[in-house]
Amino acid sequence: MHNVKSSSLSTSIQTVGLLIDTSYFSEKEALINELIANGIAADNIKVIVYKDKFKKSAGNTHPGFGAKNLNWKGEITDPLANDFINEQFDLLISYYDVEKAILMVVTHNSKAQFKVGFSSIDKRLNHLMINTNTENYKVFTHELFRYLKFLNKL
Repeated sequence: MHNVKSSSLSTSIQTVGLLIDTSYFSEKEALINELIANGIAADNIKVIVYKDKFKKSAGNTHPGFGAKNLNWKGEITDPLANDFINEQFDLLISYYDVEKAILMVVTHNSKAQFKVGFSSIDKRLNHLMINTNTENYKVFTHELFRYLKFLNKL
């Protein structure tokens, strides 16, 4: 079963923000390729990753942040994460299926017009919730684009 909240979004999806919890999901490039295969231009996809333990290394291909970037007031202190939050994406994909305060703050505060996530996450955060888990990224993207077509977002 899928849950859809009404949205005032009437424009089609061009820009996508992708928030990924890589603590449990390592197939981020495959997920990005699925979005591209479904017609989203690679240049229009902006990715930020969250890790429980974040090591600054040359191997990180996408900007990232960790739990240390959430202060005691519930504010995010990482400038890249705040830039991501303030960007007016047509679509935000919150790619995490385990609730973590910092991820939920990013999703909640995002200026994206249409938000998609997993049904295991607080239903108030997203417009569209897909009932699968992060390992099934092909199922997630298939369902996402099926509903975006149905909602005339593509």
